[in-house]
Amino acid sequence: MFEMQVKGTFDAAHHLRGYAGKCSRLHGHTWMVEMAVQGEALNELGMLVDFKDLNRLLQETLEPLDHRNLNDLPPFTSVNPTAENIAKYLYETLAPRPFFQRNGVRLSSVRVWESPHSSVRYSGENS
Repeated sequence: MFEMQVKGTFDAAHHLRGYAGKCSRLHGHTWMVEMAVQGEALNELGMLVDFKDLNRLLQETLEPLDHRNLNDLPPFTSVNPTAENIAKYLYETLAPRPFFQRNGVRLSSVRVWESPHSSVRYSGENS
């Protein structure tokens, strides 16, 4: 089994509703996101998939979040935009993309960092 990862970033603001602390106030992060995919079959070039294609897929998914207040975007109008919920949202946005069916790989996990030292990894409901 091969696993590949690509990383991307987006800048966005958020605040945590109901949180007793500084994070209840509007603030921003440069969020780093790592997408991991898995598969077994290499193509004729010896690649699982092209890193270029993985990077493009991730950037397309992150672009709608960039330079936004996450609290204004569904589903974060009803759930707190925590790193956990962002990772789950990104996973659930990416997993059904036709890219995965077309290329014989599956989304393994999404990891979200809200700081260089704090991250969360989400790998789906049944993983």
